[in-house]
Order: sequence, then structure tokens, then C-alpha cells
Amino acid sequence: MVRGKKSVERVTELMKDPKHIRNIGIVAHIDHGKTTLSDNLLSGAGIISEELAGKQLFMDSDPEEQARGITIDASNVSMVHEYEGQDYLINMIDTPGHVDFGGDVTRAMRAVDGAVVLVDAVEGTMPQTETVLRQALKEGVRPVLFINKVDRLVNELKVDEMEMQIRLGKVIDKVNKLIKGMNEEAYNNGWKLDAGAGTVAFGSALYNWAVSVPFMKKSGISFKIVYEKCRAGDMKYLAKNSPLSDVLLDIVVHQLPNPLDAQKRRIPIIWHGDKESKEGKAMINCDPKGAVAMMVTDISFDPHAGEVATGRLFSGSLKRGDTLYVMGSAMKENRLQQVGIFMGPKRVEVEEIVGGNIAAVTGLKDAFVGSTVTNLLEITTFESLKHYSEPVMTVAVEAKNMKDLPKLVEVLRQVAKEDPTLVITINEETGEHLISGMGELHLEIICGRIKRDKGVEIVTSEPIVVYRETVTGKVENVEGKSPNRHNRFYFTLEPLPDEIVDLIKKGEVSMNQQAIERRDALLKAGFDKDDAKAVKMIKGTNILIDRTKGIQYLNETMELIIEGIGEALAGGPLADEPVQNLKMSLTDVKLHEDAIHRGPAQVIPAVRGAIKGGMLIAGDSLLEPVQKLQITVPMDQMGAATSQIQGRRGQVFDMQSEGDTIAVVGKAPVAELFGFAGDIRSATEGRAMWNTEFAGFELVPNNMVKEVVIAIRKRKGLKEQIPTPNDYLAV
Repeated sequence: MVRGKKSVERVTELMKDPKHIRNIGIVAHIDHGKTTLSDNLLSGAGIISEELAGKQLFMDSDPEEQARGITIDASNVSMVHEYEGQDYLINMIDTPGHVDFGGDVTRAMRAVDGAVVLVDAVEGTMPQTETVLRQALKEGVRPVLFINKVDRLVNELKVDEMEMQIRLGKVIDKVNKLIKGMNEEAYNNGWKLDAGAGTVAFGSALYNWAVSVPFMKKSGISFKIVYEKCRAGDMKYLAKNSPLSDVLLDIVVHQLPNPLDAQKRRIPIIWHGDKESKEGKAMINCDPKGAVAMMVTDISFDPHAGEVATGRLFSGSLKRGDTLYVMGSAMKENRLQQVGIFMGPKRVEVEEIVGGNIAAVTGLKDAFVGSTVTNLLEITTFESLKHYSEPVMTVAVEAKNMKDLPKLVEVLRQVAKEDPTLVITINEETGEHLISGMGELHLEIICGRIKRDKGVEIVTSEPIVVYRETVTGKVENVEGKSPNRHNRFYFTLEPLPDEIVDLIKKGEVSMNQQAIERRDALLKAGFDKDDAKAVKMIKGTNILIDRTKGIQYLNETMELIIEGIGEALAGGPLADEPVQNLKMSLTDVKLHEDAIHRGPAQVIPAVRGAIKGGMLIAGDSLLEPVQKLQITVPMDQMGAATSQIQGRRGQVFDMQSEGDTIAVVGKAPVAELFGFAGDIRSATEGRAMWNTEFAGFELVPNNMVKEVVIAIRKRKGLKEQIPTPNDYLAV
């Protein structure tokens, strides 16, 4: 193994050889032991001392992470592992397990080719295990399995040797069932996990040991020895003779793909450009001499170097002083100031990084998470990152001291750049700044960082729930008139079918696709043939169809029409909440022949009014965020767990018993879940374990809509009176 400074030198040599690179992510449910595992791998690579492995939590470099004992940010590290006499470079990302930070997992999966899925031997697969597996498979990332905390099975559950093996087999079966259900094709093509084939390891990250079937043959450590040593508490023997870092990194090198193999499979999934083009071939072949194609997956701030953009480089090479462009920005030249890699919290500068690596660069001032960085002025961008969760909770923040207001606005923009799962709304007129996040913990952490890291004292409101608006019926040919009455726009509005909404959410239908590819995907989902050809805009889960024929000047006006629609969708007529799942068809347009009479001041208000007024006629209603709940309790506490869900407008839809515990599965609106943690603890005498997971939006019950709408309008300072269609449609 190579140590310290020598490690950096060896890393820089190996970076140029994609065959000997593995890009991996560590993913799991919260508290299943990812960061402890990462420590072990780092100690094996000589980056931290063996004594501290499992205790130092090296990858949790943020003080907040150390205080709470959870991972909040994904962190990167590059290390060297020797396998069968050959050195390999392993670029690893340790990801968070808490549902509030799932966005980090999505971004990490874009950067890596393989994932080590960690499962607690006692708890088995949990809701978040399922979510992270789905994220990995969607990105074409190949999984291997590490079953952690095997010592707990023996010492806490007191199982015998046979029972231990049966339980471990059940965990493998459950994970395989998930993989098969999510991607049967991959499962049948060799992605099925199999201990005999060496894609599964068993061990204890806390005590630094692991076993796999291939390593057992090499070391002579059998399940029998594992069982006996666990019973005797002799973890040191196992750590010495079957060290976790060797076992797991051997699996990573032997079973997970290198960038050359992975990119042939992954590029068609994440990039919809022409695969036969020069840049397409360069990416598929991981060509260091090809065009630069990098996808930014993370942005962090370094007090000395400024903004650091981290991402996967699929082709080309990066050197200090190179000029690059960020697609989707103003396309100004961005000059690289530093090029480096992460070794945990430390960034190490290198001369050059080539395709197939994870790079950390400074100087990309226009970059944002999810952006495509290249040295070409034109290139098809990478498929945008799709997060499985949506912001469901909001807090209002204001600067404690008025003099800090300009700084707060700057800091909020920075925070939004670092974490794209946040939605920041800055209202410079009212001075109200809203931060929407994944949950109470997410918002608490972000607000804490604004105070601690950015040095701005802020006052925050109580968290409030984010709602959405949608239509429940159909309205045809709603007329929107321009203020000068010379232009008229006619729209038909109706709910967008669920199948199409799902395709948009999964990223299988988007405006980044070639028109033919998009049309075929929509037709397959049952969309009307003429509509599928005429998609003009997809914004969120809303779609605009142009059903007009041969209207003069429409092409040059279309951009303004889309802008007007964008304004209407940003805040619906009921409660000024974002609109979703709306299908809009432009059926007819009458335009003034003089361009001066059909400018932005005429077109935008007419379109905005038609959409908002039309939504009210079509039955505008509110959607509220819902979370799936899984509460695991002893049998005698089952009643307390079910009543906690049912007493919050929730539903229980499954109960699974395992041993002397029962898992109650249900769902409840986010609005009813404030204070849930304290209530469930006291109701079950502190014996409940629970998880929440975002489960989408559902219609607010009819009898509650008016009350909720009035409360939101009051809070936003809008007129309490609910508007009518005539308020938006010029009579």
C-alpha cells in the first residue's frame, strides 16, 4: 500500500490509465454504516491511521456532520489499491443516507460507474436502501453488496451459525428482488448479486473485517470461523486475517466496471446527442484527446480558492488555464485556475486530468450543478439530474440586522448553487426570502450553515408546507386578450395523464431529446399522435402543445407566449403556488400585423391571464405533499403506531411482522407531520424506529381547500378573497 505524499504521486500516474480506474459510490439507508466503512477503506489505502478507522469519520468533515453523527454532504476521495500485483485508482464518493439529503445521492450516481450498496444485517433493506438502489440503476450504475454489522446478528440476536447464514441469504434475496423489479434487463444480464460469484461481502465496518467467498478461499477464513470469533468477541483476529479494505476493494476492482467499459453503456442513457458524432464517439470511448465533456455534480466553496466545481469528466482533458464554456449559461469564456482531485476534505492540485476521472476545478464561475462543461460552442447537453424527492417544506428567513441584507441575498444565491434541491425565492420588494427544502432537518442544517459558515445572523419562521396547484377538469378555447385588444390567444386546458407525468419525472420525455425520440416516447404512453408531434414546451410536469395551423408571425411570438405561460405556472391563481400536471393546447391565435403592437407588454399578460383564468374555470385545486411512513415497533406497540398515522389524516396500507417486531407502512400529508418525532417517541415509550420518504402530491380534500387557500393567501399578503375567472380574463 502507498502512503501519504507517495499516494498523491501514484494517484496522478494512474489517472491517465482508465483501465485501472474505478469510480464508485457508497450508498445506503441512514445509520447503516457508510461513513464508518469509508474510514476503513481510507485506512487500507494509507490515508488515515488504522487505529482511527471507524472512529475518525474522516469523510464527515463538516462540524455539523460530526455533531449529529450523520453524513450531510457527499464527499469525494481518491485512493490506490493493489490487486493481484497491479495498482488501481479508486475514486470514491461517500453519500448521505438521510432522506432529506437524497439529492446528493442522485448527483453522486451521475459521477460514478459502480455502487457499494450497504445493508445492515439486523435491520435488512429499508425504504432508503430502495431509493438509492433505484437512483443507481436509473443512471446505469452497477451495484455490489456489503452486508454490515454481522457481529450484531451473532451477539445481539444470538442466532446460531446456520440461522446467521439463512438471514444473510434473505438480505441478498431481498436486494435481488429490488434490482429485478427496477431493471429486469440488467438483472438478467449479470447484475444479479451472488455471494458465490463474489459480488457480495459480509462483515463489520466498526471492527474493520469482512469476508467474501473468493477471499475465503485465499485466506482460509470460513463462515464457521467468523461465527466463532464473533461469539468470542475476537474481532482483532478477523480484522488482521480478513481486513475489510482488502476484501471490499478487491470486489470493487474485480466486479465493477472501469470507465472505458462503463461509458459505452452509460453514455446512451445520460446523453441524447448523436452517438456517431465526433464528440459522441469521444465520450463513448473515454477519449482523452476528444472534446471536453464534463458534467458538474457538486459545487462547494473554498475560503481560499472560491467556488470549486466537482464533476465527472467523460472525455477530453483539463489543464490549468484552459478555456471552457458552461452550456445553458451566457456562454462566456471560463478559464480554469486550478485542476485537482479530492482526498477527503483536502483538495490536491494536479497538472492534468483526463476523461474517466472525477475532477475538482476552480475558475468555472458560470457552472451550476447539473451543467455540461465543454470546450465546444455547441454540444448536446447531458440529461438533467432528476431528483426523487421535491422540496416540501419552506421557511422564511430575514437578516437580523438590516445592514446584512445585501450579504444575505448573496449568501442565499450561493447556497442555492451549492444545493440544487433547495428552492430559494428572493422577493426584493417585500424583503421576504423563502428557502424550500426536503424536510425539517434539511432546512435546519441550511439555516445553521448560513449563520455559522457565511457569518450572517438570520431570523427564521416556523416551517410551512409547500403546496402545488393543478386542474381537475377540462376547459376549451379560453380567450386571453392583450391590453390593447389587438391580439387574442385561445387555450384548451386539461389535466396531464399520469403516464406522461411519470415519463417527464423519470426524464424519459424532455425538451433535450431529439423531436422524433420524444414523439415516439409520448406515442408509446398513449399520447395523441398530432399532440406528440407538436410539443413546444415542457416546464416541470406541464406541457404546451401547439395545435394552430399556418398562423402568420406566430414563430416570432412563440418565445413570448412561453414566457407568459412560465409566469402563470410559477404561481397559480388560487394561492400563488407552483402549477403542475397541466396540459395546455394553443388552439388559435390572432395577432396584429404590426410588430410594435404584439410586443412583450401585450403578449405576456394576455397569455398569463388566459392560463390563470382557464385554470379557475377548469376547477383549480390544491395538491399537498405526502410522505410514506414506515414505523417499526415491538408487537405490543402496534396500536400506538397505527393511531399515530391515522390520527394525522393518514392511511395504513401494510403491516409486515418479522420476529417480535412489526413494520407499519402508511402515508400521511406533510402538513400533519410537524412534531411527529416527539409524538411517536412518547406514544411508543421511545421504542419506535421510523423512516419517511417523499411519496408525491395528492389533492387536498375538498372540504379543506378553501381554509388552506385563505391561510396561504393571508401569509403571502394577497387579498383573502379567492379570485374568479373574470379577474384574469379581460371582459
